[in-house]
Amino acid sequence: MEKIRPRTLSGFMELMPAPQVQLERMMQILRETYELYGFTPLDTPVMESSEILLAKGGGETEKQIYRFQKGDSDLALRFDLTVPLAKYVALHAGELAFPFRRYQIGKVYRGERAQRGRFREFYQADIDIIGDGKLDILNEAEIPSIIHTIFKRFGLKRFVIRVNNRKLLNGFYALLGLSERSGDIMRTVDKLDKIGVENVQKILLDEGFESEKVSEILRFMQIKGTNAEVLAALDAWKGQNETFDLGLAELTTVATHLTAFGVPEENFAVDLTIARGLDYYTGTVYETTLLDYPEIGSVCSGGRYDNLAEYYTDRQLPGVGISIGLTRLFYVLGEQGLLNDKLVTAPADCMLIPMTEDLGAAVGLATLLRNSGVRTQIYSEQRKFKAKIQYADKLGIPYVIFLGDDEIVQGVCAVKCLATGEQVSLSPEEAAKLILSGIANEGTVIIEKER
Repeated sequence: MEKIRPRTLSGFMELMPAPQVQLERMMQILRETYELYGFTPLDTPVMESSEILLAKGGGETEKQIYRFQKGDSDLALRFDLTVPLAKYVALHAGELAFPFRRYQIGKVYRGERAQRGRFREFYQADIDIIGDGKLDILNEAEIPSIIHTIFKRFGLKRFVIRVNNRKLLNGFYALLGLSERSGDIMRTVDKLDKIGVENVQKILLDEGFESEKVSEILRFMQIKGTNAEVLAALDAWKGQNETFDLGLAELTTVATHLTAFGVPEENFAVDLTIARGLDYYTGTVYETTLLDYPEIGSVCSGGRYDNLAEYYTDRQLPGVGISIGLTRLFYVLGEQGLLNDKLVTAPADCMLIPMTEDLGAAVGLATLLRNSGVRTQIYSEQRKFKAKIQYADKLGIPYVIFLGDDEIVQGVCAVKCLATGEQVSLSPEEAAKLILSGIANEGTVIIEKER
């Protein structure tokens, strides 16, 4: 029989055990942090009716979606976690308590061209706060404070959460008489970091915008300084447009609350270039970048929207949320050598090797260790002693315990640290403490390196 060549589809990431553990550790941090802030987990179907997923689709979304027929059903794989959330909230609005705070970590699918750091199947990690009719501005400040907590727990220090407000931008473009083309301008200006001022200026001029107005747009976008200095500079346009004034008030409130939430100014900045290219956003918007790796781009983004589920219900459901492209973030961190190689990624903290035919004592010791929180694997295969040690070493298991007749009689076990080669005889309770203390200082999942 001819064998089928095993292979993984292009654009689908399949990890070896050690990096999979690192990715799972990042997910664990995300879940713990989201729950710390009172978010509830949600898991929506990977597959939905195409009608549901494409309610606000068209354009690139419709081209990228995985869509197929099964009998009379027109089905599709979800391409993000926001549309399924919209459907979920519209469907269950009468049963939910608002504001509804949910987090979701799950795979999404996009049939785009697979390339370095971009995948067709990938994890997103989202949080959203959904209100019923209204949603307080405090939520727009709490979201970036959660980003700050997550990235600090990942082990990152040199990152910045860049904050802006779409009302502020809409009001500014209204002052220039450019309201009808504000969306086009925002999508172009959103590329400022990637293509530079000159290229943005050229695109705007090529699109027919007057030179004087292009200069005013770029002057506005390049206001720099401390957060207080940027906000103070915006007072020059205050009192001329109601939408601008509302956006400035909201941006000021978010910046003030962020400080109260304990986010230092080194980790957040009022940045007028941030627009988020989607018309979907209506208030505060966020993008998070790593200061030493600007080429990575935004690693976490989101913002405020006025009506999450307008395609499914007439009920007004405003919200605010962020999304972390977890697979891409994990990939680029690994590519940059920022993942902690010393993190214990082994499936066990110790491997117990019985040295007797009767395995009763070994099973009892393994149970005691596990009850103490030590992840323990019993190696009972009939192989040579050297092969057993090589097995533990290949898996990266830090400790090996030997249990023979002499140890059983003495009520001890022999504990060997594979990193140092040191071996000691200890009581089971002492062995558990030694192993737990030995793995306690493994560090964070990410080791930040300044360039």
